[in-house]
Amino acid sequence: MTSGAARLVRGPGGHRATFLDLFLDLVFVFALFRLSQGLLEHLNWSGAFQTLLLLLAMWRVWTATAVISDRFDSRRPAIPVLVIGCMFGSMVLAAATPKAFGEHGLLFAGAYVAVQIGRSLFLVIVTRGDKRQRLEIRELFWYGVSAVPWLAGGVVQGWPRGVLWALAVAVDYAAIRFRWPTPRLGRASAVDLSVSGEYLAERYRQFFIIALGELILTTGLAFTSDGFEADRSAAAAVAFTTTVLLWRIYIHRAGEVLDEAVAAAPDPSRVAVSAFYAHPVMIAGIVAISVGDELIIDHPLEHTPPAWAAVILGGPALFLAGRAILEYEVFGRVSRNRVAGILVLAAISPATILLPPVLVAAAAALVLAAVAVSDAARARGRPPEPPSPPG
Repeated sequence: MTSGAARLVRGPGGHRATFLDLFLDLVFVFALFRLSQGLLEHLNWSGAFQTLLLLLAMWRVWTATAVISDRFDSRRPAIPVLVIGCMFGSMVLAAATPKAFGEHGLLFAGAYVAVQIGRSLFLVIVTRGDKRQRLEIRELFWYGVSAVPWLAGGVVQGWPRGVLWALAVAVDYAAIRFRWPTPRLGRASAVDLSVSGEYLAERYRQFFIIALGELILTTGLAFTSDGFEADRSAAAAVAFTTTVLLWRIYIHRAGEVLDEAVAAAPDPSRVAVSAFYAHPVMIAGIVAISVGDELIIDHPLEHTPPAWAAVILGGPALFLAGRAILEYEVFGRVSRNRVAGILVLAAISPATILLPPVLVAAAAALVLAAVAVSDAARARGRPPEPPSPPG
């Protein structure tokens, strides 16, 4: 190992998030806000598909950058410079989001590729002589593969862009699932993929809080954009209550003990990868809820079109689905109240044509409240359930 790599690479053991990590997260408050505003402007199936692709791209940028402080010593000047560079690229990415499927397609794709390849290339260089360089080379290889459809999609217009970017996202996510199989290097081993469960869980919790912060931002902006009439105030109260319930359901209890689940798992990297897939499902639900919050505050007593009902009810359903995936990876089972909540939300959707938006949102909040109360009732008087991830 060279002396440069020895100074930068962190040794094994538990690590905590740093102020640099929190600084990085600030950009993604803006990114999530831009995503929700883009979905609000294109509230149809095409807009939902496009928003999902952009969300998955942003999530991949955040996760790839967030693990830097787990692998490397952020007290060394080179690491903050790298993270801040990724922050700037992420800000450009977020700024291009509303028109990513229009005139800013190449800007979005170029920023994504520049951040992913630039970060990996930097890490390949600084890990020269260290065994961890193999993982950085694998990641650089696969970012190079996905760069082709990303950039090609940025050049073309219309539906081909969506197809090419969907392919690029699939490559980026499949590479993680199959442990970056790379010519001459093969797949990454469990040792190569070792992570600090404490750090990983803390960072996921922090990003979840960032997403809830975007909900508060949207609610506050919508509430203060006009008068404080009783119907708008009631809608804002429903939106805030929903945010509190999302926090409660997430943290109780799988979100709270994710680090212990990683430590207890026969293959910790499997739990880490599953959590990586579960969280964007929950975040997608929160983005949809954010759109719904703005709609119910601005139009609390108007007619509820099907597209509005889809985000008001579909957002909580997506959140519960992602939360169920996380629960399975932590405890090896899924609580029936998660499934019941999704089914109830689906069952009440036909009735939404008869209700104003604020009452539709109140019904969704009641479903979430029932899930939270059921969680609390099941845990009352019992010792905390230890994590038991599936083998």
